[in-house]
Amino acid sequence: MADLLLTHAAQIVTLAGPPRPRTGPQLRDLGLVSNASMLVRDGRIVAVGNPADLEAQALNPEVVDAGGRLVTPGFVDAHTHLVFAGNRALEFEQRCAGATYQEIAAAGGGIRSTVRLTRAASEDALVAAAARYAHWFLAGGTTTIEAKSGYGLRTEDELKILRSIRRIGENTPLRCVPTFLGAHELPDEFHGRPDDYIHMIVDEMLPRVAQQRLAEYCDVFCETGVFTPHHARLVLAAARRHGLGLRMHADQFSSIGAAELAAELHVQTCDHLEHASSASIAALARAGVQPILLPGSVYAIRSTQYPPAREMIDAGLAVVLATDFNPGSSPTTSMRMVLSLACTQMKVTPAEALTAATINAACSLSRGHEIGSLEPGKCADFVVHDAEDYRELPYFFGNPPAAMVFISGSRVV
Repeated sequence: MADLLLTHAAQIVTLAGPPRPRTGPQLRDLGLVSNASMLVRDGRIVAVGNPADLEAQALNPEVVDAGGRLVTPGFVDAHTHLVFAGNRALEFEQRCAGATYQEIAAAGGGIRSTVRLTRAASEDALVAAAARYAHWFLAGGTTTIEAKSGYGLRTEDELKILRSIRRIGENTPLRCVPTFLGAHELPDEFHGRPDDYIHMIVDEMLPRVAQQRLAEYCDVFCETGVFTPHHARLVLAAARRHGLGLRMHADQFSSIGAAELAAELHVQTCDHLEHASSASIAALARAGVQPILLPGSVYAIRSTQYPPAREMIDAGLAVVLATDFNPGSSPTTSMRMVLSLACTQMKVTPAEALTAATINAACSLSRGHEIGSLEPGKCADFVVHDAEDYRELPYFFGNPPAAMVFISGSRVV
């Protein structure tokens, strides 16, 4: 394979630094190199720096002209719900007319409406729909996603979703990290019997998921009206016994002790946290749990309660930003939109936002050694943006897709 030599970059955001998630002032250190080139060999980065020096090192290179534009690592979206059938555009219209997300769910809509459609869909149909969304991610500069199940809520349907995620990872360039989210909602057939459903997850679903090696992580939606901290503890303890990493949806609509449980169990990530308290933030910081903040879902359900990102950063938390792409509360694959919301609504600086959407997100998926920054030895997952300066990414929100996207040194967009 010939070398790839990227030339004429106005800025290359390398995010070179310590091999761990960034906290505090480190979040603003982008490792920025101006008027630079990047050399790639066998899909991995050799060096970033002076164009003349790298041209001398290149072996019969394929030259890619960045055209005086911005180059960053590929976005790493660490919280998505990639696989589902249908959509909830009707519910979007209902929210626009004044209905709340909770009211729609109580009337049989929300997650359960998607569950009904997803159960009825074939695996091939789910893969076809997800492939479309995978293209959206790639076109926006996202090269890796975490993808959750959770719209099956029956053993065979949860396995069907996880197999679909695996097929997307195998058949498209998008890197996919699978997460089992059987505890996403209480299915209709278990109405009033949450304990019985949790037992089914623990005794039937998790063993099958682990046996077939369909997931790396297990997640739980711990929230008022969904699953209690007691339920979450049972599921996560069982997942840990099966060798899965742990993640949690916590404090999205209320504070019921979910974040404190996340800290106690030392889960890898605690996601949402719109209603996180100062005490829970301190507990997460002591436990080294990474918060994944999802401003797109706050925006889409017309809430004004954004997570306290500034307080989290000041407390030393290694904040992550993600889309929460899903058919109901955050139907967007755009990390640039998420960066803009974080900057305008959550007091996050453009540099902090970019770090949270790349290297910190990669670390939250245990992939910080491979992706998330442009450093020698790492996978050459990078994006050439239609911009000259990194601050333009959140500034020009809703703009056209990335100019070029590369995964392991091969152009995919």
